[in-house]
Amino acid sequence: MMQKWPVRIGRPYNQKLPPEMPLVTGQRVIDTLFPIAKGGVAAVPGPFGSGKTVVQHQLAKWADADIVVYIGCGERGNEMTDVLMEFPELKDPKTGHSLMKRTVLIANTSDMPVAAREASVYTGITIAEYFRDMGYSVAVMADSTSRWAEALREMSGRLEEMPGEEGYPAYLGSRIAQFYERAGRVLSMGTIPREGALTAIGAVSPPGGDISEPVSQATLRIVKVFWGLDATLAYRRHFPAINWMTSYSLYLDALGEWFSESIAADWNKLRAEAIKILSDESELNEIVQLVGVDALSGDDRVTLEVARSIREDYLHQNAFDDIDTYTSLPKQYGLLKIILTLYKLAQQAIKAGVSIERISSMRVLERIGRAKYTPEQDSAAAFAQIEEALAKEMDELTRDNA
Repeated sequence: MMQKWPVRIGRPYNQKLPPEMPLVTGQRVIDTLFPIAKGGVAAVPGPFGSGKTVVQHQLAKWADADIVVYIGCGERGNEMTDVLMEFPELKDPKTGHSLMKRTVLIANTSDMPVAAREASVYTGITIAEYFRDMGYSVAVMADSTSRWAEALREMSGRLEEMPGEEGYPAYLGSRIAQFYERAGRVLSMGTIPREGALTAIGAVSPPGGDISEPVSQATLRIVKVFWGLDATLAYRRHFPAINWMTSYSLYLDALGEWFSESIAADWNKLRAEAIKILSDESELNEIVQLVGVDALSGDDRVTLEVARSIREDYLHQNAFDDIDTYTSLPKQYGLLKIILTLYKLAQQAIKAGVSIERISSMRVLERIGRAKYTPEQDSAAAFAQIEEALAKEMDELTRDNA
């Protein structure tokens, strides 16, 4: 079973396949708004304390991958100790065994030699390629590529190479590209080609949260998914603290067909509508700061109310709640559909002359807020009841006003 391979060279394969299936993570903000494909590449940049490690732990636990390779590159020793202590105790939701049975941990703490830190990322991706060649779906979590880039800078300085921007070696961009380019969905070599996928997710820790620095910029030129973590959201206790205004996914077009066929025909339409409401809220908040909320029209106040519901009842997810920590795609669809049904009915009620205060005080809004804590097996029936109650209560408001 043992194979020798130089870690800096990617393992060969027969054919690279297009990314057509999502890597389901169970995190609503990721799966609905910014999905990643199996065999895709993503970056998670964010300042200190914005929750990069928690996001990667959630992905390691819940992502739809057979094997997880977690690379702690230049991390604090106590953080790696936490991972080593926590992972064996966590249960794998698919098998019921310890999560450690399908996880490879590469522990490279910040006090280890620089050469070891530089080699740790290559070691992790080579181990991942080994399992990919067996036909498994593998997810690589590199935490963090900034520490790896610092190791490259330190080694480059010792070798007396010509420094580039901010002292990083001139070949920084090509090294980062070499790492991410080793991801992909492929047909392996051999008489019977097996299909395997390697998904690479790298955390970036820009100093002071400034993503204009060289490592972040070199990463953004290569990756197709950007989950931008926001310290302001983290301080507000909104987790995952992924900023929906700055993040993006370039896999949306490739994965749109899969979502339409496998989950719901109107999945992409609902997603676009949710993004538009959040974008409109951002513009309206600027007006509110100038003239106050009372100056807005009824339609605009409905937009603010529904955007608040999308943020708090949908995008906010509690990693420590047994039910809310993971949400399947059908449940995500049902939950988002309820909130957007509220938006449509509230707009109709405003046109019929119902005041925004009466809409905001509806009893059913509390049920919508608690819907995400519904167990998976009961969600379809519970969501149908909430939709029925919503339509009935809105109808009563419209009739009373008439």
